[in-house]
Amino acid sequence: MAFDPRHRSHTLVDGPDRAAARSYFYSVGLEGDDLKKPLVMVAHEWIGTMPCNFSQRELAQHVMAGVRAAGGTPMEVNTISISDGISMGTEGMKASLISRELIADSIELCAVGYSFDAAVIIVGCDKTIPAAAMALARLNIPGLILYSGSIAPGTWEGHDVTIQDVFEGVGQHAAGTLSDERLQALEMSACPGAGACGAQYTANTMATVMEFMGLSPMGSATVGATDGRKNEVARQAGTLVMDVLQRGVRPRDLITRKSLENGIICAASTGGSTNVVLHLLAIAREAGVPLDIDDFDVVSERTPLIGDLRPGGRYVALDWDRAGGTPLLAKRLVEAGKLHGDVMTVTGRTIAQEAEAAAESPGQDVIVPVDRALKSTGGLVILHGSLAPAGCVIKVAGHERLTHRGPARVFEREEDSLQAVLRGEIKAGDVVVIRNEGPRGGPGMREMLGVTAAIVGAGLGEDVALLTDGRFSGATRGLMAGHVAPEAASGGPIAAVREGDIISIDIPNRRLDLDIPESELASRLAAWTPRPANYEVGVFAKYAKLVSGADEGAITR
Repeated sequence: MAFDPRHRSHTLVDGPDRAAARSYFYSVGLEGDDLKKPLVMVAHEWIGTMPCNFSQRELAQHVMAGVRAAGGTPMEVNTISISDGISMGTEGMKASLISRELIADSIELCAVGYSFDAAVIIVGCDKTIPAAAMALARLNIPGLILYSGSIAPGTWEGHDVTIQDVFEGVGQHAAGTLSDERLQALEMSACPGAGACGAQYTANTMATVMEFMGLSPMGSATVGATDGRKNEVARQAGTLVMDVLQRGVRPRDLITRKSLENGIICAASTGGSTNVVLHLLAIAREAGVPLDIDDFDVVSERTPLIGDLRPGGRYVALDWDRAGGTPLLAKRLVEAGKLHGDVMTVTGRTIAQEAEAAAESPGQDVIVPVDRALKSTGGLVILHGSLAPAGCVIKVAGHERLTHRGPARVFEREEDSLQAVLRGEIKAGDVVVIRNEGPRGGPGMREMLGVTAAIVGAGLGEDVALLTDGRFSGATRGLMAGHVAPEAASGGPIAAVREGDIISIDIPNRRLDLDIPESELASRLAAWTPRPANYEVGVFAKYAKLVSGADEGAITR
């Protein structure tokens, strides 16, 4: 039986008893014929506080034009977003991961409240992308995700720079190797306009992952936010969603075990953000698809690193676009048998079919052939051990150091660790331990780019390790283990670490261990008592009571 394109909206606007609803719609400019067409939600997170989503209101108009041209009635909906970069290192960063749930919730509420038949969700900053996929998985109405695009790189002292350079510049400034004047010039140059952070950090990682999962049109993500082609990409997305609606394709038809593995492969093959672990686990939970934290290690181990992208590599997101974009990456991986080419996409074509259209720029070396892979395995590694019984996440794409053993320097919050780095109190060989920053303990699992970038900027990137029950930015590089689970606030072993304890990180054997007798660790944990909650009322307190561990995607239940 043919799919009804008005499968939801007819209950909202059809019949004499719905006269009041129609009257409201007339007041905002709709006409009678508009309400006889499928109603399509065009959702975005425009906010006037950051570049990542700053182009989305304008982009939405082009999406809506595409919807109208294809016979639908679009309606614009907007929600919030929190800038990880701006809030980094402050209490405000606790709002970032929490916003993922709120964004998904608000999109879900609007979709149900207005009985939308389909949806295009425009995304930008880090948490907006998984939130969109989570919302679509919950709603299971025909829809797609459109990334508003990467920021262009800035130019400073004759070379390309991104926000990563500014964060690391803070560490260089503290170490006395970057003057006030040069730091100011760098900060004024790194972000030249609208768009999300400009390398394979979390936003670009997740945006390209959405293509490899089939939820976004192949080739749409790497087109930059200020690229003249983006408006046409948006219009085509509006047209496409009407085709998706006519075909009756739903998000849960696309979110499968194979498509999730393709998402992991995309991230691993490009040295992408460790946050992909947290977000894909959350999406899988919402869609009811089995996925475990250890699956990331298994898939990454068989995936070659072929994207020479920052932060571990040389190139930024727009370089990838000029080289051939996501279709080129897919083509390389499909030809080598490293990708599930039969995964269906929102276009109605498989990943393999989409990859056939790849156009490679002559001489490019951003995406290299598999037989010339930068590394034979991907960058995502899951460690277990006495310090992380439920696992932790580490990225090895950008460096070669695979083991570290040293004394713990213990901090109960990120700010204290950053000040210790800036004061020169962290020494070569140390293991910086930042705890009580997990999903429940923060709450909100803050990113640690401020302190990790300061460590690199201070010249300690090859000599210091860091572990935390919090998260890392996609721009983080160095030997950094995050998402340590169980977290300290749940009585995990990280809560028992004491200053000077010896910690061992062994990536080849997938181990993270506290080098004390098992009986001593058990004794310390038995004596452990929870710290008072950081928030007693409001959204932070509510989130802390509802959130799961990082190994479960930090979703709320």
